[in-house]
Amino acid sequence: MTTTGSGFKVLVIDDSNTIRRSAEIFLKQGGHDVVLAEDGFDALAKVNDHQPQLIFCDILMPRLDGYQTCAIIKRNARFAGVPVVMLSSKDGVFDKARGRMVGSQDYLTKPFTKDQLLQAVQQFGEARSGVIDAGS
Repeated sequence: MTTTGSGFKVLVIDDSNTIRRSAEIFLKQGGHDVVLAEDGFDALAKVNDHQPQLIFCDILMPRLDGYQTCAIIKRNARFAGVPVVMLSSKDGVFDKARGRMVGSQDYLTKPFTKDQLLQAVQQFGEARSGVIDAGS
């Protein structure tokens, strides 16, 4: 893996430049490598090229929404194990359930804080790298 130090390679998919940039700043401050995608189609190419260890995916995007994007990523055997955290400005039970149905591991409501973002990376990054969490 080409990670720097203890950081993880994280893909952030969001059609909002503001959200992408703030996520990038927060994640880089946490020592992580960041790849940005502005929609689902852009993300699919970048997942293949960069092979992230964790993906944050906005739900409401043009062309290919977050649910569709997540489902496509999860259908690919190479990336099925990569944790996906859905991002949404809505905090609805239906949205969370639908996210789980397409294979997402968690759900973060926007606007998120630096701590929330880094906590999600730590939680899923450690699980991905083989560190077993007693709570799971």
